[in-house]
Amino acid sequence: MLEFMDYVQTAFLAQSRWNIDNSYASLTTTAHHLLDFHIPQGLRLHVSSLSSPRFATSYTLGSRGVVDGSLSFLYSSAGLSIASTSRSVHLESVVRGYRHLQELQRPDERHWNEIWHAGRRVDRKDALLYGRLYLPTSTLEALYLRRISPTRLLRLNCVSDGALPNGGSVLALLQNDYGKYSTEYLYSTDSALLGLRGLYNFGYDPRVPYHQPSARLPAHPWDHQSGRLSAGAEAYFSPVNKSGGVSCGLRFTTLPTHTGFPYTMTLTVNPLMGNLSSTYAVKAGRNLALCSRFDFNVYSYESDVVVGMELWQRKQASVDVAWASKLVRPGWSKVVEDDVNGVLKAQMDNNGKVGLLWECRIKELLVSLGAAFDLKKRERMLGSVGVEVSYSS
Repeated sequence: MLEFMDYVQTAFLAQSRWNIDNSYASLTTTAHHLLDFHIPQGLRLHVSSLSSPRFATSYTLGSRGVVDGSLSFLYSSAGLSIASTSRSVHLESVVRGYRHLQELQRPDERHWNEIWHAGRRVDRKDALLYGRLYLPTSTLEALYLRRISPTRLLRLNCVSDGALPNGGSVLALLQNDYGKYSTEYLYSTDSALLGLRGLYNFGYDPRVPYHQPSARLPAHPWDHQSGRLSAGAEAYFSPVNKSGGVSCGLRFTTLPTHTGFPYTMTLTVNPLMGNLSSTYAVKAGRNLALCSRFDFNVYSYESDVVVGMELWQRKQASVDVAWASKLVRPGWSKVVEDDVNGVLKAQMDNNGKVGLLWECRIKELLVSLGAAFDLKKRERMLGSVGVEVSYSS
């Protein structure tokens, strides 16, 4: 489940019309959410608040043998209109599950966001500041996001910790999203790492919606193809360590116009290390998603298989509620209640390791209960158990 501050950051990106799925870094996001979900350890309590549309705070207290916690503060230059209380937040907004990718959108023109007053530009570029202090280690984490232009986003991640070389590190990431393709440039002060990423989407070009190639031209201007194939690659190099790496990948996913079951397939290759990974995820029903991943190394012939699922439990809508929803006229305000009771996630690999996670809402609290098992250890199958409780106002 997303922490409150991650939920606010996601809302900031969505409100500033930034597509988080159109990047090479998010190529395998669907499989990652279904197979590599976080299992709580010990007991952890989150108390958060969006005191104003621009300012949020969060406090965390945990116990995993030793009491620890954190203090978080966030400021957004753009006022955020989102549900902030834990009783009103929709579970589907904070639970990371199967991702339905939308059709690509045409980037905004620069002059669309310009605001002029008395012959002077008075508009400001949206920005977000976030800081988190971990206790008792006194580790400081900071994030700075800035929408430089409709097609460009600057991200700065900073960590200050005496245990790290030079006392900390800074990661700068410049992202460009042109709809048809995206690029990313990164630099890290840790080993002076330099990196480059890119993603290209075949087929429909949102920049010229009415001038598509004849082979791809749909029967109707608004009737786009029902799937999208994307290809990307990344390369990075550290002159300090004199080492680098490279990887490439493919993704095919169905779009909302697809009439069958939504599904996503990915293939990523690291030629230097000899690693190959393929994933397949399918939304088998409104409440069920299945996923599998196969990893293989061409040098050592080692392989791993992981399978997982997520099952949503929804409320049964009463007849009165169903009729009321039909009688609502345009312009009437209506509170839409969350119809989800909870979601069960499970994953298992070929080594006998099993993970279970149940996320739900109890009264005004968001609760995550998880456990990890190792079926090969008969004397101690239960590896860890944890509970996370979140409350926001």
